[in-house]
Amino acid sequence: MDVLDLSRWQFGITTVYHFILVPLTIGLSPLVAIMQTRWLRSGDTKYLRMSEFFGKVLLINFALGVATGIVQEFQFGLNWSEYSRYVGDIFGAPLAFEALLAFFMESVFLGVWIFGRGRISAKAHTIAIWMVAIGTNLSAFFILAANSFMQNPVGAVFNPETGRAELDGMTGFLEVIFSTTTLYAVLHTVTASFMVAGAMVAGISIWWIVRSLKNDNEVEAREFWKPSAQFGLKVLAGAGILVIGSGHFIGQHMYQIQPTKMIAAMGIAESGEGQGLALAMIGTELEEDNIISLPIPGLESFMVTNSFSGPDSYLIGVDEVQENFDAKFNEVYGDGVDYMPNPFIAFYSFRIMMALGFASVGLSILGLFLLRKDKLIDNDLIAKLYTWTIPFPFIASSFGWILTEMGRQPWVVYPNFEREGELTASEMMHLLTQDGVSQNVLSAEVLFSVIAFTLLYLALGIVWFRLIVRYVREGINPADKLLLEEAHSSEVTEDTKLSFAY
Repeated sequence: MDVLDLSRWQFGITTVYHFILVPLTIGLSPLVAIMQTRWLRSGDTKYLRMSEFFGKVLLINFALGVATGIVQEFQFGLNWSEYSRYVGDIFGAPLAFEALLAFFMESVFLGVWIFGRGRISAKAHTIAIWMVAIGTNLSAFFILAANSFMQNPVGAVFNPETGRAELDGMTGFLEVIFSTTTLYAVLHTVTASFMVAGAMVAGISIWWIVRSLKNDNEVEAREFWKPSAQFGLKVLAGAGILVIGSGHFIGQHMYQIQPTKMIAAMGIAESGEGQGLALAMIGTELEEDNIISLPIPGLESFMVTNSFSGPDSYLIGVDEVQENFDAKFNEVYGDGVDYMPNPFIAFYSFRIMMALGFASVGLSILGLFLLRKDKLIDNDLIAKLYTWTIPFPFIASSFGWILTEMGRQPWVVYPNFEREGELTASEMMHLLTQDGVSQNVLSAEVLFSVIAFTLLYLALGIVWFRLIVRYVREGINPADKLLLEEAHSSEVTEDTKLSFAY
């Protein structure tokens, strides 16, 4: 394998692993903040105990997320120096805001929240966890803004003298972080993260309901775990509806700005009106004979164009979009360049993401039905169902990210035809992935780092899983109840010492 393939594998492995942790932190930090706020306003200690219990999960996840995220920054300069040179002027601003504003905010206030229980007032302690939640989501916003430039470059101009894309002043910066692509990506990603967190809260709580009942502790099951499960299920259901809605609109937007990605994802082999919804792809090539579609004419066209038939339902196919790209970029890259992403990966990533998303929403509705009024869940099979389906939103988010990144190929910066379509290919902002890789890195060096990071991440993953399982199985110790309430209600004095409370 050459440097390009190895570098792509390394970035893919580290990014997907990191993204397993990121959605849980993004979604769980606001949920923990809501739990603690409900305690502060109502005085009901069950909400305080919820925030402490799930706060442990948040802390473990945050620590591992930081450890795996650091690698991402170094890869830009080491493996992708040509890419960094090309987009550095644009990426520098949002990434600086992410580090100096968002990450510092969440890190500092997370420290206050961890060590400040009993040292600062309950109100200040609650504000601290809200600042963590805000910082976490601001971090996601700036990262997605930078990534959205790769999907649809705006707010910058290409400088032919330096061969770089350069930010178009303050107006350009605002255009980068508030572009339509950015706003769609933020809404879709953050709501998907709430699904991840909701599934985690609900799955753990339902498992504990059944376990508590088996231990003849109906009081704990009813007074603590049932409200916790209902809270998680409501978040999962509400966020799921928003994910489905935002996914519909982002799909239509992507068809306009990245037709190759959506053509591959939807399985449109040939241009035409009234396209049917593709269910499966046989083989790895996107050809008409390889696509199995639902016998409902125009359903796929309606999803993209809001029209079942007629000229408005026309969708472009593989051959036509390839011809358009050939005509535009032939003068730069010559003949024989395949401008389509891997159709098999795009096609099935899209369907796995949607299938698991809909399944998660269905499970949330079922769970709310089973816990209606004064009912409790006491069936082991149901407990196992909700435990084993906790990963559904995790997996869906990961495949959504795979579709986002691999569906952009072979471009690392996708050309913006809407904005720069009248320019010549040499004047447009665009960069092929093969041109973004570092030129002075050896294959052996990248291979060594791929192996090292894979083993390291495997070890970190085992640590993460074992810590989560350990603290989840510990549950809530009733003997700690008075200590917990006392720590949050005690008077703060100058002699009060900081302590690690979690």
